[in-house]
Amino acid sequence: MAGRELTFTLTIPPSQNHCYRSFVDKNHRRRSILTDTAKKWFADARVVATDAMNRNGWTVPQQEKVIVEYTVVWADHRRRDPSNLEKVMLDALQCVTGDDQYVLPRCIDFSYDKGNPRVEVVVRRA
Repeated sequence: MAGRELTFTLTIPPSQNHCYRSFVDKNHRRRSILTDTAKKWFADARVVATDAMNRNGWTVPQQEKVIVEYTVVWADHRRRDPSNLEKVMLDALQCVTGDDQYVLPRCIDFSYDKGNPRVEVVVRRA
Protein backbone atom coordinates (compact mmCIF):
# COMPACT_ATOMS: atom_id res chain seq x y z
CA MET A 1 0.00 0.00 0.00
CA ALA A 2 1.46 3.38 -1.02
CA GLY A 3 2.35 5.68 1.81
CA ARG A 4 2.76 2.89 4.42
CA GLU A 5 6.48 2.14 4.04
CA LEU A 6 9.69 3.81 2.90
CA THR A 7 12.95 2.10 2.00
CA PHE A 8 16.16 3.99 1.30
CA THR A 9 19.91 3.82 1.81
CA LEU A 10 22.07 6.38 3.61
CA THR A 11 25.80 6.77 3.95
CA ILE A 12 27.17 5.97 7.41
CA PRO A 13 26.49 9.02 9.61
CA PRO A 14 29.32 10.70 11.46
CA SER A 15 29.72 9.65 15.06
CA GLN A 16 27.67 11.64 17.54
CA ASN A 17 31.00 12.70 19.07
CA HIS A 18 31.93 14.32 15.75
CA CYS A 19 28.56 15.93 15.03
CA TYR A 20 28.41 18.65 17.65
CA ARG A 21 30.84 21.36 18.68
CA SER A 22 30.34 22.96 22.08
CA PHE A 23 31.03 26.56 22.97
CA VAL A 24 30.11 29.12 25.61
CA ASP A 25 27.95 32.01 24.38
CA LYS A 26 28.21 35.65 25.44
CA ASN A 27 25.76 34.94 28.30
CA HIS A 28 28.10 32.20 29.61
CA ARG A 29 25.76 29.37 28.61
CA ARG A 30 27.11 26.20 27.04
CA ARG A 31 25.75 25.69 23.52
CA SER A 32 26.19 23.03 20.86
CA ILE A 33 26.14 23.48 17.11
CA LEU A 34 26.47 21.02 14.26
CA THR A 35 29.90 20.64 12.69
CA ASP A 36 30.26 21.24 8.95
CA THR A 37 30.65 17.48 8.38
CA ALA A 38 27.42 16.81 10.24
CA LYS A 39 25.55 19.58 8.40
CA LYS A 40 26.53 18.05 5.06
CA TRP A 41 25.53 14.53 6.16
CA PHE A 42 22.19 15.80 7.54
CA ALA A 43 21.45 17.65 4.27
CA ASP A 44 22.36 14.61 2.14
CA ALA A 45 20.27 12.26 4.33
CA ARG A 46 17.26 14.58 4.13
CA VAL A 47 17.50 14.69 0.33
CA VAL A 48 17.52 10.88 0.12
CA ALA A 49 14.68 10.50 2.64
CA THR A 50 12.55 13.24 1.07
CA ASP A 51 13.02 11.71 -2.39
CA ALA A 52 11.83 8.33 -1.07
CA MET A 53 8.92 10.07 0.66
CA ASN A 54 7.85 11.79 -2.57
CA ARG A 55 8.17 8.60 -4.66
CA ASN A 56 6.03 6.59 -2.23
CA GLY A 57 3.29 9.07 -1.35
CA TRP A 58 4.44 9.20 2.29
CA THR A 59 2.97 11.88 4.50
CA VAL A 60 4.66 12.92 7.73
CA PRO A 61 2.80 11.25 10.62
CA GLN A 62 1.12 13.45 13.20
CA GLN A 63 1.18 11.94 16.70
CA GLU A 64 1.43 8.45 15.23
CA LYS A 65 4.03 5.78 16.05
CA VAL A 66 6.60 5.12 13.35
CA ILE A 67 9.00 2.17 13.23
CA VAL A 68 12.49 2.88 11.89
CA GLU A 69 14.36 -0.34 11.14
CA TYR A 70 17.94 -0.16 10.00
CA THR A 71 20.78 -2.44 8.99
CA VAL A 72 24.32 -1.12 9.19
CA VAL A 73 26.90 -2.24 6.65
CA TRP A 74 30.34 -1.29 7.96
CA ALA A 75 33.44 -0.80 5.81
CA ASP A 76 35.64 -2.91 8.12
CA HIS A 77 35.56 -5.22 11.12
CA ARG A 78 36.44 -2.72 13.86
CA ARG A 79 34.28 -2.99 16.98
CA ARG A 80 31.33 -0.62 16.80
CA ASP A 81 27.96 -0.23 18.43
CA PRO A 82 25.26 0.18 15.73
CA SER A 83 22.91 1.87 18.20
CA ASN A 84 25.36 4.80 18.44
CA LEU A 85 24.12 5.86 15.01
CA GLU A 86 20.51 6.21 16.14
CA LYS A 87 20.43 9.74 17.56
CA VAL A 88 22.17 11.33 14.60
CA MET A 89 20.18 9.34 12.06
CA LEU A 90 16.81 9.91 13.72
CA ASP A 91 17.48 13.65 14.10
CA ALA A 92 18.16 13.85 10.36
CA LEU A 93 15.04 11.84 9.50
CA GLN A 94 12.51 14.03 11.32
CA CYS A 95 11.47 15.30 7.88
CA VAL A 96 10.00 11.81 7.36
CA THR A 97 9.18 10.55 10.85
CA GLY A 98 7.83 13.67 12.53
CA ASP A 99 8.09 14.01 16.30
CA ASP A 100 10.91 11.89 17.85
CA GLN A 101 8.58 10.95 20.69
CA TYR A 102 6.70 8.58 18.37
CA VAL A 103 9.73 6.90 16.73
CA LEU A 104 10.49 3.27 17.58
CA PRO A 105 14.06 2.55 16.36
CA ARG A 106 15.20 -1.02 15.71
CA CYS A 107 18.65 -2.15 14.66
CA ILE A 108 17.94 -5.26 12.63
CA ASP A 109 21.45 -6.42 11.71
CA PHE A 110 24.97 -5.41 10.76
CA SER A 111 27.40 -6.72 8.17
CA TYR A 112 30.52 -5.67 6.27
CA ASP A 113 31.21 -4.40 2.75
CA LYS A 114 34.50 -2.57 2.31
CA GLY A 115 33.43 -1.09 -1.01
CA ASN A 116 29.96 0.12 -0.03
CA PRO A 117 29.45 1.01 3.66
CA ARG A 118 25.88 2.20 4.30
CA VAL A 119 22.77 2.19 6.44
CA GLU A 120 19.74 0.50 4.89
CA VAL A 121 16.61 2.07 6.35
CA VAL A 122 12.96 1.00 6.37
CA VAL A 123 10.39 3.38 7.85
CA ARG A 124 6.83 2.19 8.41
CA ARG A 125 3.78 3.24 10.31
CA ALA A 126 3.20 1.14 13.40
